[in-house]
Amino acid sequence: MNVVITGASRGIGKALAEKFAEDKQGNTILLCARNKEKLTAFKKELQGRFPRTNIDCMACDLGVKEEAQAFGKWVLESVTSIDVLINNAGTYVPGNISNEPDGAIEQMLQVNLFSAYHLTRTVLPKMMSEKKGHIFTICSIASLAAYPNGGAYSISKFALLGFTKNLREELKSYKIKVTAVLPGAVYTDSWIGSGVAPERIMEANDIASLIYNASHLSPQANVEEIIVRPVLGDL
Repeated sequence: MNVVITGASRGIGKALAEKFAEDKQGNTILLCARNKEKLTAFKKELQGRFPRTNIDCMACDLGVKEEAQAFGKWVLESVTSIDVLINNAGTYVPGNISNEPDGAIEQMLQVNLFSAYHLTRTVLPKMMSEKKGHIFTICSIASLAAYPNGGAYSISKFALLGFTKNLREELKSYKIKVTAVLPGAVYTDSWIGSGVAPERIMEANDIASLIYNASHLSPQANVEEIIVRPVLGDL
């Protein structure tokens, strides 16, 4: 299985890379993140732990259209087909529409929406010609309802869910699966120092396990949405 994961050097993306690398069949995993040093170190560490898995990476900023397209072209040159594409790259700037920093909406849209849009468009012709593959987009509970201090982030995630729903309709006839993943709070680096106990919210591996399992269903089954929240509810 050839698996492409963006935002792979930490959080959910890192957990996803580890989950697919554990597969005893030996997948090929292509990773992307902005921090070249951190990404390269993670690739080396993961390859050492799972020698059966073929792991490669390319550092780039997917919020820049040309870099997202360049990564997509690199993927097409690296593997003969794409079985799983996980659009996980994202960022968060807190604030309400009335008081968030100037430029927040542009930043949120570029990283949270346009990265997935441009990368997916780059690799879609190949996937459509082969009539196979599975595309996951990591949306958010913020894709479903507004919340305090959500502002531009929530707007971008609403848009990302809309993008995913359109993909689902467009790709049915090509037998390409499309899944929107909408997690609530997940304990990643961004929560360190927040005062929120790790056991109050979900683990990154929870999301990785759900995506891994959804990617291994029969060809005729498509999970359209995965909604998962902490057992005690949203914060």
